[in-house]
Amino acid sequence: MGMQNSPLLMSRLIDRGAMVSPDAEVVTATEHGVRRQTLGEIRDRSHQLAHALSDVGIGVGDRVGTLMWNGNRHLEAYYATAGMGAVLHTLNLRLSAGDLEYIINHAQDKVIIADADMLPLLDQLAGKIPTVERVIVATEEGFEGWTTSAPDPVDYEAFIAGKPTQFDWPQIPEDSPLGLCYTSGTTGNPKGVEYEHRSQFLHTLVISLTDSMALSATDSLCEIVPMFHAMSWGLPWAALMLGCKQVLPHRFMDPERLAQLMRDEDVTISAGVPTIWQGIKALVESKPDEFRFEKLERLTCGGSAPPPSLIRWFWDELNVEMIQGWGMTETSPLATLSRRIAKRSDLTLSDDERFENVAKAGQIMPGIEIGIFDEEFNRLPNDGEAVGEILIRGPWICREYYRNPQPDKFHEDWLVTGDVGTIDKGQYLIISDRSKDLIKTGGEWISSVDMENHIVALEGVAQACVVAQPHPKWDERPVAVVVLAQGAGVTPEQIIRHCGETFAKWQLPDDVIFVDSIPMTGTGKMDKKVVRAQLESDGYQLPDLRG
Repeated sequence: MGMQNSPLLMSRLIDRGAMVSPDAEVVTATEHGVRRQTLGEIRDRSHQLAHALSDVGIGVGDRVGTLMWNGNRHLEAYYATAGMGAVLHTLNLRLSAGDLEYIINHAQDKVIIADADMLPLLDQLAGKIPTVERVIVATEEGFEGWTTSAPDPVDYEAFIAGKPTQFDWPQIPEDSPLGLCYTSGTTGNPKGVEYEHRSQFLHTLVISLTDSMALSATDSLCEIVPMFHAMSWGLPWAALMLGCKQVLPHRFMDPERLAQLMRDEDVTISAGVPTIWQGIKALVESKPDEFRFEKLERLTCGGSAPPPSLIRWFWDELNVEMIQGWGMTETSPLATLSRRIAKRSDLTLSDDERFENVAKAGQIMPGIEIGIFDEEFNRLPNDGEAVGEILIRGPWICREYYRNPQPDKFHEDWLVTGDVGTIDKGQYLIISDRSKDLIKTGGEWISSVDMENHIVALEGVAQACVVAQPHPKWDERPVAVVVLAQGAGVTPEQIIRHCGETFAKWQLPDDVIFVDSIPMTGTGKMDKKVVRAQLESDGYQLPDLRG
């Protein structure tokens, strides 16, 4: 007799934390403080939500949209839909009304759960989203008197009130859909990535490994990465499974409020994009006595690569390990992670050598395969020299887009990531660039990412975005768009001189333009296509410095 062949369903994981640690806290930031609940209460409310959704006709495979910040009710939506076999479709609240209209209709959402402050955005879609039968409104402090033109609106608390606190989770096939996330493509409509129970079950176990994020039941986890973005990197599932404390910042994303929350709730681990951590760094530097973060041990940073200087600052100043992760919506998203000490052999390295490793995208996660390929899809060696397109495959990697074949995004069973890089002899992945963000000048390539990291390491620079501008002679030339720290007196000449320490003369930016802010995408990355378009629309002329 072999082992039981029981399906890998999220319902086998999500009740566990509440069972073993019913008193663990779930803390949601509110207008004037926080809302505290226990995991036991969250469990009961999630089962009630499953009953309420079931009573209005939501069954296995039906799409439930959420237009919400990170808060307890969003967590309950994750929990209820996973258990009952519905599909959680997280709507990115930073998208335009036009994109949201396309996504909701493409996914055919039946119900949308929305935070009350999101209703004006939803109201722009009145009469344009025919599959949506009702909207459930999560009311927060300051938004009690909401009105909406959305269909059949009901208050969230009234919706779940009085429902039974035990829902018998159905047995469904493990390849049943669990979640739906649309990725904002650079061209055309957003594309849907469907997550299945089996893929997320395995992803949840791997994210909790000691050599991964080392998430533990003893942690206090602050989830800053949005729950509408790649399922908050899978952290809500892992936290529900383990039963750790969860701290959810809702819409309060300014550095001061985040820092207070992390300090007051004894946060030990947090996850967010580099701009968040740059904001926290600036705050700590301006108020060093107020924010010491005694309990904070590690930060996971992804979405785009954090500058090495930022990773180093957190370790030197706060004794906080910054774990760099690389992945995409299509990879669920965990693909590689870099830790200060990732292997036994790292114990003998100097601090500088460890930081060199952390600046890489990291080691592949167990269960995943990554390769670099040339333009004809020939595999290139992992020697740290060969540069190629990064392809990836494995049990939680997207095989096709939801109802939208895109053959050029897949090669056999590999996902074509659109990232370019190398894999070194230590089997670390090093991302050179997005293939579309590499700058090709006179037949030679320049990595915009490397140059941005170098510029940001200069004292007085807060952010840097390096983009290509068309050039009559050289095809493209780099231009640096820079945001300075408050009161900094850095000049363009200083930045170009600073770049000259590392980059060849032909690689130096042709111009440095100071701006107040750099436009960001809905997922918190610098929006390079907008930056390029702004430069071009300003009638920007490249000075021909190269002769």
